[in-house]
Amino acid sequence: MKLPLLLDHDGYLPCFAVITPGKVHEINVARRLRFAPGTILVMDRGYLDYRWLDELTAQGVYFVTRLKDGAVIEEAAPCPIPKGSQIQSDQIIALPGSGRSFNPERVLRRVVVVVPETGQELVLLTNQFTFSPVTIAALYRERWQIELLFKALKQNLKIKTFVGTSANALHIQIWTALIAMLILKYLQLKSRWGWSLSNLVALLRMNLFVHRDLWAWLDQPFTPPPDLGGAAQQASWAFA
Repeated sequence: MKLPLLLDHDGYLPCFAVITPGKVHEINVARRLRFAPGTILVMDRGYLDYRWLDELTAQGVYFVTRLKDGAVIEEAAPCPIPKGSQIQSDQIIALPGSGRSFNPERVLRRVVVVVPETGQELVLLTNQFTFSPVTIAALYRERWQIELLFKALKQNLKIKTFVGTSANALHIQIWTALIAMLILKYLQLKSRWGWSLSNLVALLRMNLFVHRDLWAWLDQPFTPPPDLGGAAQQASWAFA
């Protein structure tokens, strides 16, 4: 199964998700979505489809993605490169149309940036011509947040392995994990304590059967629970 997911940059919260069979290509899901003009989509090469990118441009939607290796391009004009940055080149280019000839209406921007941590060169493709190449590179860098979300889902919410193997069982477990992630992110946002997601999950599990105010505990997690009296303690021991 696959989980195409749209992550909102404002809070890094999932705002769209759909579970599909593994054979369904991600682009088939993306084509069904509609975005407000001015939206900026940041996506990996799995969503690189020239016709869909043309549709996004026509709708006033911007995108930043990676150009596939060996892609045929035609340089239209070079752009200035900021000094002291990791930008290697910034070009206005044309891409092929339906045939072998280049489509003069498909004019895009190609930005090559070096990742400072690894030295890897990333070739980015965008229809945003106003932002500096440094901003374009920073936008694509934020795409890593969706990888961190999937990592958090697998590590903290028991989604790396599945309880059942039927389609219905998988759907229930995945949607339950996504709902739990939204609740956890909301609690993390409301708390004045510097929670990491893993610590919040671990301590919530430890306090599931403790009678206390959730919002007070979020801000002061290491204070002891209130004394509810002997009767409540006896009931608690009887329950245990």
